[in-house]
Amino acid sequence: MAETEQINMSVKIGRLKLKNPVMTASGTFGYGEEYADYVDLNKLGAVVVKGLSLKPRAGNPPPRVMETPGGMLNAVGLQNVGVEAFISEKLPFLRKYDTKVIVNIYGENYDEYKKVTRKLSAAKGVHAVEVNISCPNVKKGGLSFGADPKTAATVTRKVKEVTDLPVIVKLTPNVTDIAAIAVAVEKAGADAISLINTITGMSVDIFTGRPHLKNITGGLSGPAIKPVALRMVWQVLQNVSIPVIGIGGIMNAEDALEFLIIGAKAVQIGTANFINPQATMEVIGGIKRYMEMTGIKNISKIIGTFKA
Repeated sequence: MAETEQINMSVKIGRLKLKNPVMTASGTFGYGEEYADYVDLNKLGAVVVKGLSLKPRAGNPPPRVMETPGGMLNAVGLQNVGVEAFISEKLPFLRKYDTKVIVNIYGENYDEYKKVTRKLSAAKGVHAVEVNISCPNVKKGGLSFGADPKTAATVTRKVKEVTDLPVIVKLTPNVTDIAAIAVAVEKAGADAISLINTITGMSVDIFTGRPHLKNITGGLSGPAIKPVALRMVWQVLQNVSIPVIGIGGIMNAEDALEFLIIGAKAVQIGTANFINPQATMEVIGGIKRYMEMTGIKNISKIIGTFKA
């Protein structure tokens, strides 16, 4: 027991200090309350809530989720309660817990990004914003912002102008050169970068000839994308100096450790939450056991130890 107590798993994402590097991924953990019966929210490094827009969104028509070999496709379309309902109805619950709250935000234009950010910056209990410029399922905003370095940088600057909160920019993998986007948002003032969001995919019913998803295409997540995510995170780390958060197919502690070893300061757990509601707790416990087994007292001794 004494050995465990000496282990330091805390990490810093800019000026944001987390008790450990394990966060939830936006869109896979609701607003936190949905998982509170299965997970001790106090033990998480951070809760990243479902993406919020200025007004409530109904999302895409069903069917909008499809299981695939090694993962899942989703075309939920950023269904959410809207920023004002989040602040009045969802945030009070999260304030009860000793964990950081990161709010993922989305806008259909620059002005919406700014308005959502302003509202969250004035709310008690929000510790950072994660700017979604990468969702492949929304026809306006989303992909067009995240696919071009100039628009990605503009969104980042607009958000930074109206908040003192740390700003994390979440990148899309559906681009030719992800490092160029990362460099652009760093220059525009991003405090950190998270990646990757889902990879655009599709699935067809061979008996009807119709797509399994009403939206036709959706975002692929889960174990199938982990090698791609790991490669893209590594690429970005070669080109920026701000903290990077790794996302993509992390199902267990071993997966998380791969991202930490290549230099990610933290990780987000997404699809695993649907398969195993306690996945985040198991990842935290697994990292701790790895540190005990290897005699590492501080997680900083793991981060960035990759030998190319």
